[in-house]
Amino acid sequence: MKFSAGKVILFAFITIVVIVGLAFYAGVLTMSSFKDYVVENESKTLVISPSSEQEENSEAKPVKSPSQPDIKVELANKEWGFHGGDFYNRRFSTLEQVNLNTIQDLKPQWVTSLGASLEMKFSGEATPIVVDGVMYIATAENDVLALDAKTGEKIWEYRPEIEEKLDTVCCGWTTRGVTVGEGLVFAGLLDARLVALDQETGEVVWETEVADWEEGYTITSAPLYYNGKVYTGVSGGEYGIRGRIMAYDAEYGHEVWRWYTIPTPYEENGDSWPDDEHKNWLHGGAPVWNTPAVDPELGTIYFVTGNTAPDLDGSKREGDNLYSNSIVALNAESGEYIWHFQQVHHDIWDLDPTNPVILFDVEIDGEMRKALGEAGKTGWIYFLDRVTGEPLIGIEEKPVPQLEEQKTSPTQPFPIGDSFVPQEVTEEDIKRDLDEDFEGEIGSIFTPFWDEPLTLKPSAFGGANWPPSAYSPETEYFYVLGTDAYIALTRQDEDAYEEGGMWIGSIFVPVSDAPVRGTITAMDVKTNTIAWQVVWDANAYSGVLATAGDLVFVGHNDGRLIAFNAMTGKEVWSYKMDAGANAPSVTYEIDGEQYISIFAAGNSLAGSVHGDKVYTFKLDGTWDGKVTDASESNPGKSTEPDTDSDEDSNETVSADPYAEGISIYAANCLSCHGDMGANGHNGPNLQLSEFAENYDNVVERIKNGGTTMPAFNNLLTDEEIDAVTKYINEIITKADE
Repeated sequence: MKFSAGKVILFAFITIVVIVGLAFYAGVLTMSSFKDYVVENESKTLVISPSSEQEENSEAKPVKSPSQPDIKVELANKEWGFHGGDFYNRRFSTLEQVNLNTIQDLKPQWVTSLGASLEMKFSGEATPIVVDGVMYIATAENDVLALDAKTGEKIWEYRPEIEEKLDTVCCGWTTRGVTVGEGLVFAGLLDARLVALDQETGEVVWETEVADWEEGYTITSAPLYYNGKVYTGVSGGEYGIRGRIMAYDAEYGHEVWRWYTIPTPYEENGDSWPDDEHKNWLHGGAPVWNTPAVDPELGTIYFVTGNTAPDLDGSKREGDNLYSNSIVALNAESGEYIWHFQQVHHDIWDLDPTNPVILFDVEIDGEMRKALGEAGKTGWIYFLDRVTGEPLIGIEEKPVPQLEEQKTSPTQPFPIGDSFVPQEVTEEDIKRDLDEDFEGEIGSIFTPFWDEPLTLKPSAFGGANWPPSAYSPETEYFYVLGTDAYIALTRQDEDAYEEGGMWIGSIFVPVSDAPVRGTITAMDVKTNTIAWQVVWDANAYSGVLATAGDLVFVGHNDGRLIAFNAMTGKEVWSYKMDAGANAPSVTYEIDGEQYISIFAAGNSLAGSVHGDKVYTFKLDGTWDGKVTDASESNPGKSTEPDTDSDEDSNETVSADPYAEGISIYAANCLSCHGDMGANGHNGPNLQLSEFAENYDNVVERIKNGGTTMPAFNNLLTDEEIDAVTKYINEIITKADE
């Protein structure tokens, strides 16, 4: 075969191009791998930052528009296909068969027991997803079940094995639910795994380890499916994590991109953390507790970031500490940063936002605006333009009290309008609510503290906490649940950060026997003012569903599902279930009939009765009182004693006289009172409690409960109460000696 000179030259040229291309590609991979190594090994001293030339080049090459205008955002109707009802998280349904005129005919149609999560450490907070007549629901143990949405009968179950010793959870075991897309059901597990299940069978299709739970990382939020990707964040701010949100390929489960919620010192806004030998930005918190919203037209996802770490000690982390306590907008395709708005600068009060962001379009001053709202623990709703991140109505930076030791921010953002919970402790509050012997210092939002206890409002419980809000395009009201509670804060010295260990930097001290109130508030989004408000003698801790039937549904700690007139706030209907209604309700339609469903399973932080049932209602429901059993089946599993066990097995039983008490405490008390009785999120510090030093006091309180503590008289035997009392009385109260 003959070759012409031209062909030889052409072949040589192509060969050179291929070689150069491969070399360049290998270099890119090497650099990418090296950068990944630096990211994953941030404690190492070696860090690469882009040169000015690289920065200029990156600015000259804008990322391709992620806009997906063909993906329509429609309000929930016959299905409840998203955690927030739709891509905007509005939790509003256009169904109106159940309305103000027919609500009195709403009755149970079916009730199903899921057979899980009855111990007090569990909290049922999941939103059911309903697609093609099937309901997908997750328990606090992270079980996922598929039920016939018309009858409640179990179709399949997935019950993952999660390490029982998992102890890097600040607030008890829970999950907010699942999401569905591409024939798969996606679930984030508490041990920081992301799994994809076959939608028809429940079989595992893929599983990805998002992070290591032993380092403090967990997942409590429901994932978001959008445009071929699954988005999830990590929680664990109390354990000194470095927060992040990731996008995964929905089909195969590999990571597409990740965005860290705390920048390195060499990135934009990295100077909002101290760049010293402690490298606090490496474990500064900023978790993602919630499910993002997405605007396909803009190609942008929106979410909020949580608390700094250590939560209450600002002396170790001078600066605004971005991007903690912030609303963040990212490019949905690439994870590229677009804008942020920080609600609390240099937070020392644990007033981080945990409520999901809601997107909506509204006309203000004759102009249609692309808006968003997020209800904060501060007691304010932050309304922003979602294109620019600028305030929609107005937010003013105002000077606040200063304390040099806490390195406080000189100003804080104050939204123009109303707060939905009180933000100050007054002398009248003390006379009405607190013990007559109360002599402590009091303050208001953003008052700093140090060595002496300071009693404040709002508490670290909120304001608004995780229970999601709703927006009605018909009333143009933003419906938000709030907690009005007292908290006393004081700073304590703490050891240096230890991986996987709790790192709070101070003490949460709920004010003993002080009342806790809840608020259900309708806020006018055009003025950020209260349209109506209902106040309860218990915290409002479930979530909101709004419908075109002029109704708003909210669950109560006492087990009631309650419906309110969406325009006036008047209560129009209720039904009492057998456990705390501490999860959001949803609505859907099958065969022309509208259904309302809620997972009533109780909540450890709300102190409500535990259960494991999904209740479903419709007009003229015909439930006969029989509960469908969807508990785990164990075919072929022997219940006989293990005759092959070692005859001397008794010798392996723990000789620790407090072992039973420790076990009971972990299952029932830890989520509120914290490990070894300290730094819980709803109970007093038992190490410092004079009350707990008295055996009889502890027995009485465990049996009969308190202001926010449930009564265990019917949940624990006398022997179990005695065991846990001895552990508290003889071990925990002496732990600080």
